[in-house]
Amino acid sequence: MPKPKAASCSLVLASLLFLLSLSRLAAAQRYSVATFNVENYLLADTESRRAKPESSRSHVAAAIVAIHPDVIALEEVGGEPALLELQARLHAAHLELPRAAIVHGPDTNIQIAILSRFPIVRIQTHTNDSYLLDGRRRRVARGFLEAEIAVTPRHRIVVLAAHLKSKRVAIDSAESELRENEARLLREHVDEILRRDPDAHLLVCGDLNDTQESRPIRLVLGTGARGLVDTRPFEPNGDSTPATGPRQRPRRIAWTHHFGQEDTYSRIDYLLLSRGLAREWVPGGTRVHVQRDWGLASDHRPIVAEFETEDR
Repeated sequence: MPKPKAASCSLVLASLLFLLSLSRLAAAQRYSVATFNVENYLLADTESRRAKPESSRSHVAAAIVAIHPDVIALEEVGGEPALLELQARLHAAHLELPRAAIVHGPDTNIQIAILSRFPIVRIQTHTNDSYLLDGRRRRVARGFLEAEIAVTPRHRIVVLAAHLKSKRVAIDSAESELRENEARLLREHVDEILRRDPDAHLLVCGDLNDTQESRPIRLVLGTGARGLVDTRPFEPNGDSTPATGPRQRPRRIAWTHHFGQEDTYSRIDYLLLSRGLAREWVPGGTRVHVQRDWGLASDHRPIVAEFETEDR
């Protein structure tokens, strides 16, 4: 008799564990985060930039609606009026991203912004970060935007959005040195967040204006336990060509930007994950968005990654 009783207890325990696993699966929620440089999304001309035409703004909105993100970081937004106008376009297309944050750095023409379906419970704008170069004290031109977002009451992510110095020639310093210094300051914010909470669900994203092997990107990525994971989005076109060597990336279409001055296509937009958030990353939902006449919207293509609210 004792053996059947033990077997019965084991069966009950197994059933309970199975039901618990099902409840966890049911509780898991999938969500997506995107980033998109919307190229001079301005409603009016400034001294150095032209207003974005209606057709281009419409195409930007169409791209975002097609992605249907829950959270999106935007670069090159022309202030609150432009952000509100874009929100209204998305609302008209039945995409609700009602929560917003924006940072105003020294560059008064274009800003970094975040739109979210979920509550933004904390906003920190980093606008006074500075560095010394060629005997001059300089500030990060667009600042950095840090937003803590409550995906669920128990699951929060921290989005740290950036737009580093472009490769366009600077008047008084090498653009690469400006970008490297901005990248170093961005990395300091990453380290501070992960120092406070090594398991933080941190996502660093935006237009970092350099390629993966460059010094600025290596600085942002970091190494060791606080190193970030590069999601490397690519086009979902079925191409599964493998890498050809140990230091090579798979031959998939991953470019995000066309630099018209040099007629080059590069991957300079990123979604980078802390180790804590990488455990919840769904690689199959990560991609470069493909859109007909993509260049009408921007010289960049948006990228998106998906996550689950339960560690897998």
